[in-house]
Amino acid sequence: MAALTSSPLHIVSRTAAAVLGGYAFTWGVIAFGTALLYAAGMEFHDAEHLSYIVGLLVFLVAFLLTFVARSVSRVWLVLAGGGALLAGAASLLQQQIV
Repeated sequence: MAALTSSPLHIVSRTAAAVLGGYAFTWGVIAFGTALLYAAGMEFHDAEHLSYIVGLLVFLVAFLLTFVARSVSRVWLVLAGGGALLAGAASLLQQQIV
């Protein structure tokens, strides 16, 4: 069995993807969830709190999956790209509500 060796740059990149990419993705999930639940008729603060609870679980899963994934670039694409798409969708939904 081959020994697993990782360069310091690889470790820093994966850790940055877990923390920063996970944060961006979670922020998008929370923003979209809050807007969607509010648009569905839930009170704003209830929608916000529920989205934060779900966001905590999403961040945990994103953080852990970052260290399991084979490709760091794919992780960055999914987390940062998904976060940007969700934040954009939340912004569009919020414009429709107001």
